[in-house]
Amino acid sequence: MVHGYTHRTTRNGSVITKAYRGPDAAARCAAETTMLRSLAGLLPVAPVVATGPAVLQTGLMPGIHGQDLIAAGLAGPVLAACGRMLRRIHRTPVPAPIARRAARGGVLVHGDYGPNNVLLDADASDVTAVLDWEWAHAGQPLEDLAWCEFIVRLHHPAEVAALDAFYAAYGSRPPWPEVHAVMVARCQWMLELCERWEPGGHRPAAWTERLATVRSWVS
Repeated sequence: MVHGYTHRTTRNGSVITKAYRGPDAAARCAAETTMLRSLAGLLPVAPVVATGPAVLQTGLMPGIHGQDLIAAGLAGPVLAACGRMLRRIHRTPVPAPIARRAARGGVLVHGDYGPNNVLLDADASDVTAVLDWEWAHAGQPLEDLAWCEFIVRLHHPAEVAALDAFYAAYGSRPPWPEVHAVMVARCQWMLELCERWEPGGHRPAAWTERLATVRSWVS
């Protein structure tokens, strides 16, 4: 099994190994390790088995990937479950290690939230695991809300209407101009990251195209 954009993820029996790639790989590995240990028992996160420089091993979590369930026709239930889980994440106390680094207050922000990083049960009624915490930080709820919408609009454009279920389950929906501005800013940030990683390569080119696409979106 191979999964992930800024890491290579493989499975050996019940152990998942993530080898981080790109800029700041060791720091991102350490950050995710800290988050998983801090959130154990509070949220459905994988247990840490072992960790080292830029490599993290965790236990296998049950469930079916959210994007696979969307492809199977369950976009509404998947996004409703994502909304409920995100509300729970944002109500979880910010772990001390990242709270100490925050310049200002804020909620626990996953940083890459969407159906791409959740596992669910077979009927998509409940999230069984939230994956990939390497970008977690203390921030504003809008960051996760906007990125989840970005993932749906980019990868599942036929299911944009199902975002209603996501926001209804979360409990509120920010105005489109605010959501759109955050999407654009995050895509610009991803472009800059990829330029550091692979100057002039295919990753920056892909994010340049995505940035143009996002700027063209209307409510």
